[in-house]
Amino acid sequence: MIPLLSRFQNRLRNALRKITFQVDIAPRAMGSVLISFGNTQVICAANIENSVPRWMKEQGVTGGWLTAEYSMLPYSTVPRKNRDSARGKVDGRSIEIQRLIGRSLRAAIDLEMLGSRTIVVDCDVLQADGGTRTAAITGASVAMALACEHLVRRHEISIHPMQKLVAAVSVGIVHSQAVLDLDYLEDRDAQVDLNLVMNESLEFIELQASGEENVFNNDQLASMLAYGREGISQLVEYQRSVLREHNIFIKKSS
Repeated sequence: MIPLLSRFQNRLRNALRKITFQVDIAPRAMGSVLISFGNTQVICAANIENSVPRWMKEQGVTGGWLTAEYSMLPYSTVPRKNRDSARGKVDGRSIEIQRLIGRSLRAAIDLEMLGSRTIVVDCDVLQADGGTRTAAITGASVAMALACEHLVRRHEISIHPMQKLVAAVSVGIVHSQAVLDLDYLEDRDAQVDLNLVMNESLEFIELQASGEENVFNNDQLASMLAYGREGISQLVEYQRSVLREHNIFIKKSS
């Protein structure tokens, strides 16, 4: 177990790891970004198809749809992780995470404004060191904004359909103290693990919290949420900075 005063690079308890975005990492995608949360690296790519799922047509559901896929590349972990195709099925953890990504992003977009189109977001983990799902959501929000901008610039839609940016961060209780943005070793030793998804107005989209064979009280939950809000605010600023560099300005809905 690592003493709290020895967080990697002497990081403060309420500090994020180094966050970076590399845009257009996948040139054939309509929007893509390589996002890094410290040593965790995830490629997020978004494409838009001019069709919707069959169930929407059968049920008469108007507007568009968004779906997500998530996978960890074999060399993203030690030991090597076998590909899902080699195992013959997608593992339960991947299914859970890609559903979380989809729910999170659908809370950020006006699907009616999208029209009869489907946004497909792919999140592939290049390197895992804790927080892969939160990095995937944060990066996918930027990739989706880039992809939707293509529709606007081609005059296929008049207004950008994204309503608000979405970001996610992990928080936990390690050695009885709240810490923000856990790396793998901290996550491994955490007494409580919490994943927080919010939009840029700091409204909740999803909160996943569990005691790892432990319990937590109101004060600890309040501390984790306070740290989480700080982290989300910083992540949104990073996202907006990246989008500004590409002349994309998403007007926050009220």
